[in-house]
Amino acid sequence: MEYFINCNTSTLAPYTVPLDQTRALHLYRRLGFSASVETIQQAVGQNAGTLVDSLVDQALNMPVLPAPVWANWNNANYPEDNDARRQLRNEQRAQFRLDYANGLLKNNLRDRLSFFWSNHFVTEVDVYNCNSFLYHYINCLQRNALGNFKTFVSEIGLTSAMLFYLDGAFNNGNNPNENYARELYELFTLGEGQGYTEEDIIETARALTGYVERGEEGCSQVTFRADRHDAGTKTILGQTGNWGYDDVIDILFNERADQIAFFISKKLYKFFVHPDALAPEAEAILNGMAATMVSNNFELAPVLRQLFKSQHFFDDEAIGVIIKSPFDLYFNTLNETDFAYTDTNISEVVNYSRLLSQELFDPFDVAGWQRDRQWINNNFIIGRWLTMESILEMFYQQDNEQFRRLGLSITGNVGLTTYNPDVVARLIIDFILPKGLLDEGEYDKAFAIFRSDVEEVYFEGGNQESWTLFGWPQAPFQVYLLLQYLARQPEYQLK
Repeated sequence: MEYFINCNTSTLAPYTVPLDQTRALHLYRRLGFSASVETIQQAVGQNAGTLVDSLVDQALNMPVLPAPVWANWNNANYPEDNDARRQLRNEQRAQFRLDYANGLLKNNLRDRLSFFWSNHFVTEVDVYNCNSFLYHYINCLQRNALGNFKTFVSEIGLTSAMLFYLDGAFNNGNNPNENYARELYELFTLGEGQGYTEEDIIETARALTGYVERGEEGCSQVTFRADRHDAGTKTILGQTGNWGYDDVIDILFNERADQIAFFISKKLYKFFVHPDALAPEAEAILNGMAATMVSNNFELAPVLRQLFKSQHFFDDEAIGVIIKSPFDLYFNTLNETDFAYTDTNISEVVNYSRLLSQELFDPFDVAGWQRDRQWINNNFIIGRWLTMESILEMFYQQDNEQFRRLGLSITGNVGLTTYNPDVVARLIIDFILPKGLLDEGEYDKAFAIFRSDVEEVYFEGGNQESWTLFGWPQAPFQVYLLLQYLARQPEYQLK
């Protein structure tokens, strides 16, 4: 049972209304990890199609993370002492994790997608345990994030991270291993039980044999050995021949193109639009996306442009219906507040995400993080509250005036001139939450929190002109109290 029922009846026709603040925030929260107040304000009034094209083009042209010095190291490059070797590997991995996390914050759609694909083409760094493998895996995700899906499938299967994770590095011609063949169909392209048989899996495993040369030193990149490949005849998805790795990919995409396109469109839809892709209202959208994918020979960018420009994507029913992952929770907050953060702060929130079961580079199994309701249980919701309180408190202690600046950036001239704190609080709430609070009673509770530090003086003697967000000394603390309160609300957990 889905957490939200999908009642979105809008189509893939272009959304032509100039963007308002709600939809500008929606766009950036879905295509990236949100954005600063300034970026959102610049987006307001723009044409959705023009802005989406700009964001997609930016993602397509973005350079990948530079190769670290250890990108092609094997065990021979590390100290012989086990403790020293372990320490150096941990330091390298921590720095790479930090570099990638900073990319998630800044790179919008490209790394939003590379992160998405890491939960589709899953590997676990703790399993293969080689930093060089990790680098080339992430490099593959970044290069192909908006590229050709057929090319993506072909390349990801030959990364050493994947070959070790799903046992391809042990898939010998005289002893085939079916693990990767099974996941290629079940998780990566078609879906469980969708148009393939156990015999197809067995025959595919035979065709994939031979990528087993692991070198004499551990953590050497895996290469092909012809003498370990099964050169016999195989029948795969009804096609018979002396098939190898490239043939498997060709046969799969030739014989099952419509199924692959629908399966991937569904995953993209659930990630970017709505967790309920089973609703009748979604079927036409998925069919339209799949048709675009097939007609563009599995290029992903045209499908994403079509979806993100559509009335369906910007419909009210698509806003505020996805539960934030831990990374969404923290990174959206960092971007939207634009508070000054350090690498230490980023490492801290990456660790908080790990505590909430979303560990960077290490999903908990081959099916990946299941998202949505899996992020909300009694332990995790309390963890979200406490860690958000800690983060906001840290920023307040570092520079409390940045809370006033945040309030002023959201409210503009109103924050400079109005004497009514409720007006200011409402503007802040409606920026921070995807659709505001549930009703006026909930707004009144939030207003009371915002006014709690000033209420007596504010109303003393009927002098209500003693307060403005710009001039009141305790205004930063008021904004801080309001953010702390909002971070515990159900609406804050949504995007």
